[in-house]
Amino acid sequence: MNRSIPRRTAIKSLATGAAAAAATQAITSQASAAHHGSKLKGNINHSVCKWCYKGIELDPFCEAVKGMGLNAVDLIAIEDFPTLQKHGLSCSLVTGVPGGIKKGLNREENHETLIGWFEEVCPQISNAGYKQVVCFSGNRDGLSDIQGLANCAKGLNQIVPIAEKYGVTVVMELLNSKVNHADYMADLSSWGVALCDTVGSEAFKLLYDIYHMQIMEGDVIATIRKNHEYYSHYHTGGVPGRAEIDTTQELYYPAIMEAIMETGFDGYVAQEFIPAGPNPLASLEAAVHICDV
Repeated sequence: MNRSIPRRTAIKSLATGAAAAAATQAITSQASAAHHGSKLKGNINHSVCKWCYKGIELDPFCEAVKGMGLNAVDLIAIEDFPTLQKHGLSCSLVTGVPGGIKKGLNREENHETLIGWFEEVCPQISNAGYKQVVCFSGNRDGLSDIQGLANCAKGLNQIVPIAEKYGVTVVMELLNSKVNHADYMADLSSWGVALCDTVGSEAFKLLYDIYHMQIMEGDVIATIRKNHEYYSHYHTGGVPGRAEIDTTQELYYPAIMEAIMETGFDGYVAQEFIPAGPNPLASLEAAVHICDV
């Protein structure tokens, strides 16, 4: 990249045609060089949430993360499977569930639509060789946590047999209702664990988002050790602000990754922070190496 052009400006220009492609290619090269020759240890399966890098098109993004040694991208919809496959990447967690975060399984009126969606996508996920798909509890909207859990279980008891048939795991994300997702029901590990016990299937697990659960309940390492059999997926993020996972925030990720590794976890840990520096891909690669214990 021409050094006379600020890199932040170049990233913003990704929205336009040839300039976008050129800028992205330059950033990709810089990120690949940042840890040149520094291989990952292989103890943690690293992934990354694409939504945090909105200024970079998926195709060059896949090329960049592949060059970093990652073998998966997180929260990708079915229509983007061909791009991942072109680069030999897995989708560590499929997204696209109807209703999104706010309108989920805790309302019976949503069940028919959700069940139909899982019937459609589970065979496609399986055929692509991927293993996990996200789901959400939905917001409370005045509903009690007890009734919401019962409603979620009722819906999941119809979805889980579909997932089991195709070897897919349905993963409910735990989110904070304090800062980012007001009124979201699945906002505590204890609620999610109770739902898992009620459903009683290995095809239903939880996404333990470290950022969200630090805000809601803290005690991250002890909670992971206690409940790890319920967690099939992890997300990172700096607290406060979903910032970069460096020394500016309150979580020490090497120790958290050690705790995850000690549980025997063999799933994916996906980076989900908002890059703040001029080179978002370099920030990503730095975070991956911080978590590579």
